[in-house]
Amino acid sequence: MMILVLVITAGCFLCGSLLFSYWIGLLLNINIRSTGDGNPGAANLWKAAGYRLGILGVALDFLKGYVPIVLVTSSGLLSGYSLIPIALAPIAGHVFSPFLRFNGGKGIAVSFGVWSALTEFRASLCYAVILAVLFAITKAVARGRKSTSQEDGLQTTVGLLLLSVYLLFGGYPAYMLWIWLGNFLLLLWKNKDGIVQISRDKFRKDR
Repeated sequence: MMILVLVITAGCFLCGSLLFSYWIGLLLNINIRSTGDGNPGAANLWKAAGYRLGILGVALDFLKGYVPIVLVTSSGLLSGYSLIPIALAPIAGHVFSPFLRFNGGKGIAVSFGVWSALTEFRASLCYAVILAVLFAITKAVARGRKSTSQEDGLQTTVGLLLLSVYLLFGGYPAYMLWIWLGNFLLLLWKNKDGIVQISRDKFRKDR
């Protein structure tokens, strides 16, 4: 059983590490890492090549989280706590992609894919609603000013933190909360520089 978990985890990590958005950009002679916040994810493909290719990038990133997890869960081979490393592997693969020296994207779309597979879209829908509310609040406070990539990173991290409330009160098993914790820590790590910068700017403004 342990060997099976390790093999599937490795396969899911490899699947998650496939940087489709970055490679689509290269096919168009566009280095999306020179756009926006420098991450090789779908958001920067959207900014550099337009919304059509951006949507394609989002869809591919979503599927590399959704497909391997739904295949594992529907097969019935593994369940419960054995799913923790398997579910986190696609997200970790995207964040620490070996194709870019372990410097990948932020993992939002792939996280949506994983949670859609684990909860039949319920948790991912809840996460989307939370992010929409946070976006509306931020836009109202900023009076229409376009948010920065650091602010977007903070919103997605805080949004995932709030998702824990839904999981806690939604009656999900404990192993799901461990998956959530791992997902949250990965997003927090990826967005830590932006969050620290926002905190510093806020501190200076309040002084």
